[in-house]
This record gives sequence, C-alpha cells and structure tokens, in this order.
Amino acid sequence: MKTPPIVSQQEWDTALQQLLVEEKNLTHARDALAARRRRMPWVAVEKAYGFDGPDGRASLLDLFEGRRQLIVYRAFFEPGVFGWPDHACRGCSMVADHVGNLAHLNARDTTLAFVSRAPQPEIERVKERMGWLMPWYTITDDFDRDFGVDEWHGTNAFIRDDDRVYRTYFINSRGDEAMGSTWNYLDMTALGRQETWEDSPEGYPRTAPYEWWNWHDTYSSAEPAPEWVALTRRGVEAQSAPDS
Repeated sequence: MKTPPIVSQQEWDTALQQLLVEEKNLTHARDALAARRRRMPWVAVEKAYGFDGPDGRASLLDLFEGRRQLIVYRAFFEPGVFGWPDHACRGCSMVADHVGNLAHLNARDTTLAFVSRAPQPEIERVKERMGWLMPWYTITDDFDRDFGVDEWHGTNAFIRDDDRVYRTYFINSRGDEAMGSTWNYLDMTALGRQETWEDSPEGYPRTAPYEWWNWHDTYSSAEPAPEWVALTRRGVEAQSAPDS
C-alpha cells in the first residue's frame, strides 16, 4: 500500500483548503442538477396500479398517504432473489438500512414507500427482523415493468394534483447509492427542498431555510420554536445560501 506523504499541520491545512474549493464546486453542481430536475416535464400515470399493503389493497394514489409527493423504491425481495426468504437483496437491504427518519420527509409533504413482489406476511417479518420502518407494499401488476424496475432496483418520484398522478423523475444504479437522507430524496422531487434559496420555478412552495427543521417527534407543533427560528436566521445572515 503506497500511502500519501506525511506533512506538517500547515501543509495539511493548505491542501484541505484547496480541496474544499472542489467540494464547494460539487455542492453547487448538485444544486444546479436539482434545479433542472424541478423543471423536468411530467408524464401522467394513466393506468390504475394496485398493491397489497398491511391494511389491504391500495392504489398508487393511496401510497401518497394524502401527501403531495411520493417516492417509490423498488426493492428486490421475492422468490428467486438470493437470500429469500430470510433476506432481501443485499444491495436493496443496504439502501433500506440507510433510510432516515421519515418524519422529516413527511414534513415536506412527501411520502417514501418501498415496493417488492414478496407477500405482505414475508415483508412484515423481514421488516421487523431488520428494524425497517418504512411503508412497504407488494406489487401485484405491471408497476415494476412499466417504471423500469422489473429487473433492477430504482427510485421513482411522483406528484399528484388531486387524484391525478404524474411521474416526475427516476434514479437507478449508482444513483441509488446517494439515497437515504432527507436531502437527497427531496432533491430528486419535483418540488425540491421547498426553501427560499433554491432556484425553483415561479409559484413553487417555499419556506425559509432551516426554520422548518424539527425533532422528528414534534412536527405536529403548529409553529417552530422561536429560539430555533432566531438561531437559524442568524446563520442565514452569516452566509448568502445554505450551500456548505
């Protein structure tokens, strides 16, 4: 193993500052990509898809749970997949292990759901064993084939206008490696993080950055704590945009 050179603290600090320039460029590039995603055209979902869920039959619209946006990850857990019936696919299981607390996504009017072809009793058993808490439904029709996830994992984003559902974006392969955090999920949606600093089309929902953040068990509170609002506003004043 050929290791990098050993340097002084001053030399290390200089090298770090040089690399941080590239880090900032990457952050800005991600922001620009997310802005383009928010301008992607939508395609209407015309077919009526059905799923089995823990509470019985469910439509694609039901998977929204009343929220405006829906993110669906197609996980491979079913007969024929290595690990069945004790485990889902290793890669899909790693994705599931990285999913954060969904209360933060829900606070941005967005629902995350997993879907597979395994029956509900098997899904519930593996969820309990692995400590997974996300909603997880059983595919019963051509949903996976129609949305490009019948042979490989992938993440689809949808939005609804009343009862009309539209597909807005799709990520798969190594793109799924970044999934799991609230930020990356929101950045793939049509509405984004819904914060004022974002480059979004006119009329998109926006609130002040950081102020909507909350403890995951207190989002039901009507207003954010004034102490938190004051703190975040001081932070925003100290920088032009939350891009660090």
